[in-house]
Amino acid sequence: MPNLRIKISIFLNYFLFAILLNSVGTVILQVQHYFGVLESSAAILEGFKDFSIALASFTVASFITRIGYRKSMLLALAIMACTCFVIPLIKTFLAIKLLFAITGICFALIRVSVFGTIGLITKDEKGHISMMSFLESFFMIGILSGYFIFGSFIDDRNASSGNWFQAYYVLSALSGIAFLWLLISPLNESASKQEKSLKMKDEFAGLLKLIVLPIVVSFVICAFFSVLLEQSIMSWLPTFNNKVLQLSASVSVLIASILPASYALGRFLAGIVMKKFNWFAVLVTCLLAASCLVLIALPLAKSSDGPGIMSWFGIPVAAYTFPLIGFFLAPIYPAINSIVLSSLPKSRHGAMAGLIGLFSALGGTLGSIVTGNIFQRYGGQTAFYFSLIPIAILITALYIFKKTGNRVSASLDNKFLTVEYGVGNN
Repeated sequence: MPNLRIKISIFLNYFLFAILLNSVGTVILQVQHYFGVLESSAAILEGFKDFSIALASFTVASFITRIGYRKSMLLALAIMACTCFVIPLIKTFLAIKLLFAITGICFALIRVSVFGTIGLITKDEKGHISMMSFLESFFMIGILSGYFIFGSFIDDRNASSGNWFQAYYVLSALSGIAFLWLLISPLNESASKQEKSLKMKDEFAGLLKLIVLPIVVSFVICAFFSVLLEQSIMSWLPTFNNKVLQLSASVSVLIASILPASYALGRFLAGIVMKKFNWFAVLVTCLLAASCLVLIALPLAKSSDGPGIMSWFGIPVAAYTFPLIGFFLAPIYPAINSIVLSSLPKSRHGAMAGLIGLFSALGGTLGSIVTGNIFQRYGGQTAFYFSLIPIAILITALYIFKKTGNRVSASLDNKFLTVEYGVGNN
């Protein structure tokens, strides 16, 4: 099978960073117990992660093809191996903030490189969409694994215990394994290079020109609200389980694993469904189903009682029901990413991936901070009802995205991009 080693490598890299990035929900809960911080203060961890992703994505996108996708990923993995090893030795809230900032920077390198690599190793749009869906599905398996890794180190009987820091030794080892595997995985990056070498300022100008493309503008809106919706739920689900449903900390984290499991299943099936059905119809149907689930599941949370549930017996129905929303939200983000990337020449995939990282990170930060503040002031149920607003906005944004995408497809593709915006192959 061609490119097998590099395919395994990008799946492994995404698996690792799925755990690192989405441990923020677990860590938000744990820092409230360990350091005694409020919800609004804990929510800032999302900002350290996402703002660093945004800044790094925008910065590296304009010159990452000069460095090379493979070298960029190796650098990110080496930095994370060292950082994760050091964190358990420090154990401060500042160290946790810096950890997520470094994780965000490294993930920016990984995601831009991975998205660019997918363009190199797939042959057509359907293959691109399919692989993106499978990759994002595996990302959710990583998140699922993260809940069990961290959950196994949490001590419910001692809230001030720092045992959960030991999970970072496991992540340091995984980073080292991913580094070594990529080191032995070849990748031909010639197709990602411009035919003539551009100056740095010209590459940066090309990145800015992408932003004015109608399909990119409409995509940015979709990506922003898609990630805002995802992160507002994923980052605060363990806290919702703990403070609203009255589950113990470890059970709150473990039961939250239903959400990434739902995402994983949804994205796996999307990789099959998207080959047979119109993507717009599928995504709108999923969003309508997600809104129905919110209206059905959240009222069930009122029936929970008995604080401090420490076993899987007696867990309220809402704890099992609401995380199923991940199944319906799953296809949206990878589908829109793949569609916008497939509409651009391969030499611009790295730059576009940078813009994806920038606006996705901004959406994730805003979603988490807004949800955290609503959670603190009005309670967890109100905070999760907030998800209905971005769902409504997304349905409208997807319609606009579909219309602009159709206009690009009707144009002369690369000639249109080159003549009108100067972003085609030179």
